[in-house]
Amino acid sequence: MNELQKDLPLDLIQEIDHLWHPVYPYLAEEISELYRRQDGDVLEMGPFCGVIFYLFKKGIGNSFTVATFPSGMGQFFRKEAQKLGALHKIKIMETDPSLRAVKEQRIDLLIFRGAFFFPSLFKVNYTAIDRVLKRDGMAFIGGGFGRRTPEEVRKRISEKSKTLNLQIGKVVVSQEKIRDEIEKSCFEGKVELISEGGLWVLLKK
Repeated sequence: MNELQKDLPLDLIQEIDHLWHPVYPYLAEEISELYRRQDGDVLEMGPFCGVIFYLFKKGIGNSFTVATFPSGMGQFFRKEAQKLGALHKIKIMETDPSLRAVKEQRIDLLIFRGAFFFPSLFKVNYTAIDRVLKRDGMAFIGGGFGRRTPEEVRKRISEKSKTLNLQIGKVVVSQEKIRDEIEKSCFEGKVELISEGGLWVLLKK
């Protein structure tokens, strides 16, 4: 396990999360179309959460968990949930890429934005994702604007987002590298790479 660096400035991550607020509704719409369900246990993990709040607003899911890292991000997301009046409905926990705080076969839908692009900070733990997903569960991991975000929204935040992402170590990752990492992992379900609107992987257990 490669945990998120302890000395990473949280203010940069939080600035990125706020900057991407206009994108979250469109990502939530795309994910809900892929998920094709209204029920289930939904979890969003990592430091770049936010889509889960809009899935909650759309009524997609029965239970909602933010499994964030590094230490200190929990307080940030509690405030975000409180702004939506959803603090009593969305569980906020601090963990790490191993998802050690999440029970086995607990999650129907898992979201992990920024998953592949910050290898100096954390790596995707496919074993952990496989462990927490229920049978027939789905994970949507990766990064980008998605297929449904309007061009005007992309243009409005792209330059600032690029600058902030580079400051925290974003790198370019190829589809081949991601596919190779998945093949070397313990995940045995269906794998689909989506290159439209970023670089995403759809995992179905």
